[in-house]
Amino acid sequence: MIISKIALPRRTFLRGVGTTLALPLLDAMFPAMTALAATPANRARRLGYVYIPMGMNAAKWTPPTTGVLTELSPSLAPLAPHLDYINVLTNTELKRAYGPGNHATGNAAFLSTVLAKKTEGSDFELATTCDQIAAQSIGRETAIPSLELGTEMQAQVGNCDNGLACVYMNSLSWSSPTSPLPSEADPRLLFERLFGDGASPEQRRAEQRRNGSMLDALSAEISGLGRKLGAGDRAKVGQYLESVREVERRIQNAEKRAADPLGEVLPEFDRPLTAPASWEEHVKLMYDLQVLALQADLTRVITFQMAREVSTRTYPQIGVPEPHHPTSHHGNDPVKLEKLAKINQYHVSMFAYYIDRLKSTPDGDGSLLDHSTIMLGSGLGNPDVHDHLNLPIIVAGGAGRMKGGRHIKYEKPTALANVHLTMLDWVGVHLDKFGDSDGKVDELLQPASI
Repeated sequence: MIISKIALPRRTFLRGVGTTLALPLLDAMFPAMTALAATPANRARRLGYVYIPMGMNAAKWTPPTTGVLTELSPSLAPLAPHLDYINVLTNTELKRAYGPGNHATGNAAFLSTVLAKKTEGSDFELATTCDQIAAQSIGRETAIPSLELGTEMQAQVGNCDNGLACVYMNSLSWSSPTSPLPSEADPRLLFERLFGDGASPEQRRAEQRRNGSMLDALSAEISGLGRKLGAGDRAKVGQYLESVREVERRIQNAEKRAADPLGEVLPEFDRPLTAPASWEEHVKLMYDLQVLALQADLTRVITFQMAREVSTRTYPQIGVPEPHHPTSHHGNDPVKLEKLAKINQYHVSMFAYYIDRLKSTPDGDGSLLDHSTIMLGSGLGNPDVHDHLNLPIIVAGGAGRMKGGRHIKYEKPTALANVHLTMLDWVGVHLDKFGDSDGKVDELLQPASI
């Protein structure tokens, strides 16, 4: 490591008109002659959850062997380049997710492990979710305690599932039993939350139109910072700024296409203008923004609802023109089962994109993936019967505590809460119990020494 004569604060920002940009972790942020910030005990550890709806086709999801992962199933094939960083968990369950509307209760129980109160009104009740327990601890160290994200641009209201309020499907995260947190699906609004600074959205957009890019307003500060840094830090900053500019460019292009897709002025109507027309582009853009937020240490806790329960989204690009929800009620029809497996594989491929981006982004003495624990999963197992057994669960990264590359199949149904409790422990949040947990799973996940 290059020892610098200066020591930048970890919370260093570049500031311009209507713009604030946090910096990634740099060598210059370590005190001169001190490696304290680089030691394992002082690494920033991140926690993330990615939700996919309506379970899976278990036959095409489950790896063919247990123990060391030498072969992946068809649905998990996109994760092949990242075998050493993932564990596939089979036979986890949500005991408290069985209710009048199992889609809503499965979504609500995924991070709470609690049965949602039956109500169509505003007297909803659940529990504080595991991500928010983490945010109350490690979130105090960042500008944004947590991010709650999705891809659905409009929240549903009223009764969404057999007498259960839509809030149970709209929100994965709850900061208290009566406080659901809304998900942000608009990439522009998320970008402004991460990098804007106090001005109204209209003022920020006007400023960006005048300047072309938020980075143009920071050019003097960027140049001044570069003169203070070593070559390695300059390269890190350059890569980070290029990522910011690329995300900004994609958002601006999406806005242009949405506002005027045929080169003509669209009539006035209510619709969001900042999400790419392609769902895949939208998902990847949201993942790229998550990587930027983690890289700049703006937050360390993120939940992302890749799609909502009872989604009727179609996927003709992969040969599934039928809506997802009806397809998931397969009735053991081989054709529907095959299409469900294709949807599962497509969702996993989007997760693999995220893992790849985290893995390729430097962070201190490793990568963002090395210092993160990310769960991909669903609150349903077999969607045809609405059960909450044998959930599709993958844990990636491990924040330096997990030995990857394995398929762990529990002999008997094991509470998903046990996995949540263990993941919280890995990021420094130590609890005796969470939800319906009856122990941790360290002995099964074989934590590596650090």
